[in-house]
Amino acid sequence: QVQLVESGGGLVQAGGSLRLSCAASGRTFSNFAMGWFRQAPGKEREFVAAISWSAGNTNYADSVKGRFTISRDNAKNTVYLQMNSLKPEDTAVYYCAARTNYGIGLQPSNYDYWGQGTQVTVSS
Repeated sequence: QVQLVESGGGLVQAGGSLRLSCAASGRTFSNFAMGWFRQAPGKEREFVAAISWSAGNTNYADSVKGRFTISRDNAKNTVYLQMNSLKPEDTAVYYCAARTNYGIGLQPSNYDYWGQGTQVTVSS
């Protein structure tokens, strides 16, 4: 089992920044690819960003490319999502996910473990 705990969400004005963190425990963190997803009210959960086990490969949704950066620190069992130039349409619950595979996954079904989510609200 893997436990994932997100933190860092909150309320921010448009144009501002937040950094989300996801702390993992329970199994060897470096064996997992990690992803961030988000879900707005009334919408399906959507892919935001993903990173391979070694951090050698990353992938971003077009809507966040150039504004968000995913990174990981395997020594700290933590994955991060730096979010800059935030927009009201980025408002959602953000979820961290772990995949028992070294490679990146782009779909929620690719992931085996999920955190409880952290709310990000961007005001206009």
